[in-house]
Amino acid sequence: QVRLVESGGGSVQSGGSLTLSCATSGNSKSDIAMAWFRRRPGKEREAVAVIYTNDGKTLYAADAQGRFDISQEKTENTVHLQMNMLKPEDTAMYYCAAGRNVSPYLWYVHNLYNDWGQGTQVTVSS
Repeated sequence: QVRLVESGGGSVQSGGSLTLSCATSGNSKSDIAMAWFRRRPGKEREAVAVIYTNDGKTLYAADAQGRFDISQEKTENTVHLQMNMLKPEDTAMYYCAAGRNVSPYLWYVHNLYNDWGQGTQVTVSS
């Protein structure tokens, strides 16, 4: 089992930037998918981005493409989500998740992820 702890959430104005971090510990392996999901008010949980720790492959949801950047620091077992050009509709609770054997074709399916963090709130004001 992998323990995940998110940090970096907060409040920002529209057009601003935030960087979320996910610190991992526990029985982690190199061949896992580390993803960010979010739950916006009144909406279902949705995928934002994923990075595969073995080869660094990244994938993004359409709304995140070009604005968000997911990266990993292997030496610190940390995954970051750099969010730029934030919009009020990005307001959500953001969750870090870890999964094994997650197909890149199904990376956005939250049920495929075994371990989750407690979440960090991001609020974007207009």
